[in-house]
Amino acid sequence: MMIDSRVLRMFLAIGRGGSISGAARELNISQPSVSVAIAQLEKQLGTALFVRGRRGIVLTDTGTVLMRRAEMMEALLRDTEESVALASKGVRGPLRVGGTPGALVSLLPAAINRMAQADQMALHIIERSDAQLADLLRRGAIEVAVVTTGIEPPPEDITEVSIARDPFTLIVGKAHDALGPTVSLGEMSAMGWVLPLPGGAFRRQIDALFLAAEVPLPLDVIYCDSLLTSMAIVRGGARVTMLPRGVARAELSMGVLRAVPVTDAKVTRSIGIRTLRNRALSDLGAQLVKAITAVLA
Repeated sequence: MMIDSRVLRMFLAIGRGGSISGAARELNISQPSVSVAIAQLEKQLGTALFVRGRRGIVLTDTGTVLMRRAEMMEALLRDTEESVALASKGVRGPLRVGGTPGALVSLLPAAINRMAQADQMALHIIERSDAQLADLLRRGAIEVAVVTTGIEPPPEDITEVSIARDPFTLIVGKAHDALGPTVSLGEMSAMGWVLPLPGGAFRRQIDALFLAAEVPLPLDVIYCDSLLTSMAIVRGGARVTMLPRGVARAELSMGVLRAVPVTDAKVTRSIGIRTLRNRALSDLGAQLVKAITAVLA
């Protein structure tokens, strides 16, 4: 016997809100009706889905599994409706892609330009952290995640493929025209810097650079997780930063920023994609992955 989609909606509302009464209000259904429906669902599945306590409702392990499947079903239904509407107008999609800012700017624009030559498409792109992207993949909210790869093994339910490598380099503005052609981190550690906040993939790799060079992290630092803002600060003043060349490609090509190789430490970033294991890509998703690979080949 299949699970009733209406009961799944109730289950989702309870899991997200943490209470049966809240779910009933959200769905405009009586609380007893929701309670009976969930009790019947638990009986049908032969397992408890929630633990009920003073602080509200908490998902059991089996409830967590069903929650993930229900979120994927919700995303599938949403995209199916949009897909039909788009197809009637000769547009493919939607394809939902997530990524970390640096990986997206390095891989996606050229791939999209290549795909745009083929036909019309609807593409949704969002920026999130690595942990958030993994959750979005599991929920079916995105199909492909464009990320820095090779830092740590991906979760068991996620497949990771490295596509390109991009070396980190010192990025400076016009205030440092006399600098170079190469520098050491030891020479630059006393300068004013712009660095990403701790925790992200970029920051972990930058920390590894300073560690390899046996140079302490700089003290005069503006911490910023926006790549655009970081580059604007460097472009307009005397501060410096460390980025993969591909991330600053546009600014470097215009001459408003300059890349100076670092001699005493080298870290090359790997970038690629993550997808949910055992979930086939849509035709448009497969085309995107092929386009990324072809652009960088």
